[in-house]
Amino acid sequence: MRDVPALFGLKGDPSTFSPMAPIAKHISVAPMMECTDRHYRFLARLISKHVRLYTEMVTAPAIVHGKKEHLLGFSPEEHPVALQLGGSGPAELERCAALGAERGYDEINLNCGCPSDRVQSGKFGACLMAEPELVRDCVKAMIRGAGPHVPVTVKHRIGIDDKDSYEELKRFVATVADGGCTLFAVHARKAWLKGLSPKQNREKPPLNYETVRRLKRDFPELQFVLNGGILSLDQAEPWFHELDGVMIGREAYRDPMMLAHVDARFHGVDVHSAPPPTTEEVVRAYIPYARARLAEGERLHFIARHLHGLFLGAQGAKAWRTTLAEGATRYAGGPDAGADVIERALEAMARAAPKHAAVDPHGAAEHTEV
Repeated sequence: MRDVPALFGLKGDPSTFSPMAPIAKHISVAPMMECTDRHYRFLARLISKHVRLYTEMVTAPAIVHGKKEHLLGFSPEEHPVALQLGGSGPAELERCAALGAERGYDEINLNCGCPSDRVQSGKFGACLMAEPELVRDCVKAMIRGAGPHVPVTVKHRIGIDDKDSYEELKRFVATVADGGCTLFAVHARKAWLKGLSPKQNREKPPLNYETVRRLKRDFPELQFVLNGGILSLDQAEPWFHELDGVMIGREAYRDPMMLAHVDARFHGVDVHSAPPPTTEEVVRAYIPYARARLAEGERLHFIARHLHGLFLGAQGAKAWRTTLAEGATRYAGGPDAGADVIERALEAMARAAPKHAAVDPHGAAEHTEV
């Protein structure tokens, strides 16, 4: 096995990323509630050095009144990483953007795309698309808070309810851009604020990638990142070249190892001098991180749950998941005991499929999950 520290080269130096320049064309992992917490983001960074990462949405009131370190803390290895905020109060958002910039986030993003009832009740998320002037004012405030070196961006849908004409979408983008936003991550579905659950809103409204293409044509000075329904790097590639980036959602959580080929395919990394990591190498690099977080009092469940999809499609994957889940349930405490659970899961998989380390579900090898 290759040397893990040399393999990943994680120095946690944010100065290697230049926030003063426009955000470079990129593949990113979408902000997802109960998915893209700091543990998943660390795991994703072990798999790809270049994929752009986003926090779960953190509400501005929670930051202002809650435990800031818990809500805003991240590992320096996660760079480049963006903080996504939820809110509609310019003063609160300005303060939270300032806190995010102070802590070293590379981007501050405003959520204008989440359609859940709980989010709507706080007057943030997709419902804000009905109030572009308010979003403009929020963006202006966030830019003041973040300062000149941390970009402020917006993630939104292509429409909501009956406000789904292209002209209304153009007006939203133009108005928000007037507040200083230059990058829009566009989930290429409309959102129904009544009658559909958040899960249904990710699946039922039809995708319309052509609308994002029109936005780029009509606003060539702005950056547009495509989000929604991207299930593979093959699917992402043409849009990556045509637009300013592609944001992958649930698939990057279900199958994190899909990110292993991002660096070579989209960022010119030489696979011969820096081959993508194997899944076992990723797991072994994650164990010291898990041990450190467990020593701080984190529960094993929250650390190990992100590992379940690592061997998706490989022989022995079921043994891997079962051992992790049972071990997290029985975990009684202690960093060494928690790390042992992950080690035992690798051993269980080896027994189920002795050659699992040579199997790459994203390569040419044949694989059957057992």
